[in-house]
Amino acid sequence: MIKATHLSKSFGKKVAVDNISFMVERGEVLGFLGPNAAGKSTTMRMLTGFLPPTSGTALIGGEDIVEGSLAARRKIGYLPENAPVYPDMTVLGFLDFVAEIRGFSGAEKKRTVGETIERCFLSGVRFQTINTLSKGFKQRVCFAQSILHDPEYLIMDEPTDGLDPNQKHEVRGMIREMAREKTIILSTHILEEVDAVCTRAIIIADGRIVADDTPEGLRARSPVQGAVHFTVHTGEGESLLQELQKIPSIRSLEVLGKTQSELTVRLHPKDIGAPLVNDVSARLGQEGGQVTSLFVEEGRLDDVFRAITASASKKEQE
Repeated sequence: MIKATHLSKSFGKKVAVDNISFMVERGEVLGFLGPNAAGKSTTMRMLTGFLPPTSGTALIGGEDIVEGSLAARRKIGYLPENAPVYPDMTVLGFLDFVAEIRGFSGAEKKRTVGETIERCFLSGVRFQTINTLSKGFKQRVCFAQSILHDPEYLIMDEPTDGLDPNQKHEVRGMIREMAREKTIILSTHILEEVDAVCTRAIIIADGRIVADDTPEGLRARSPVQGAVHFTVHTGEGESLLQELQKIPSIRSLEVLGKTQSELTVRLHPKDIGAPLVNDVSARLGQEGGQVTSLFVEEGRLDDVFRAITASASKKEQE
């Protein structure tokens, strides 16, 4: 597992990471979320031994990143922010160099580098110098070096940054596949990535953890989670609304839009777990409402993220 204990990092008077603790088990993909300057990259750098913490420590597979930094780093695959690579090397030359540093030699090195190039879809550019590659391909090269030695622990800072939609899909598929046997932490500002690959998410704001939950748990905090959204013909809307308000499982009713022909309504449930849509559908059928659309809304991670980080920032200012 990866275990952070009271990690803090200060730069002069600026506290970038403020006494955070968390644990990530094998098989988990932890999404590390936060606004700009929240402390995400600083935390990643401390976990990998790139930056020494001001206080606290972290264990990587039982190895202390402060007391046993080299032993801990041997177990880690690290994709840093902005994909730093040697621009004058070819893709093959760079990965060959990384493999040598990681202790590979001879036929084993050749096989490992070749397999990694295939796995990361780099075959077509293997002989190109890195400075001639697009941002997306540079990102893939850096991703390749992070997984080349088949590490037990992967720590990735914005792993799909700069990739096109097809490349993002490929990388996310690789992450899901590797998660079966590894412990993975990835920082991201792309909320769809949390849904796509993460089993758990931590939100950090102003250097502090403000939420730690599954993506489903975070969505459940949205004010629209479980709400029933429907549209009916305007002519029957007013009387229909009066009848719907009598349903015991409805907490509140919100008119979202009204035109000469249609009325759009959102109904909020008293209990998110209750099947409000069944009650609403039955009442609409009884009243003969001409429904043009009806669906149950899911909570939106972007709404929850904004609400949590804005609240944390407000408390910090107070």
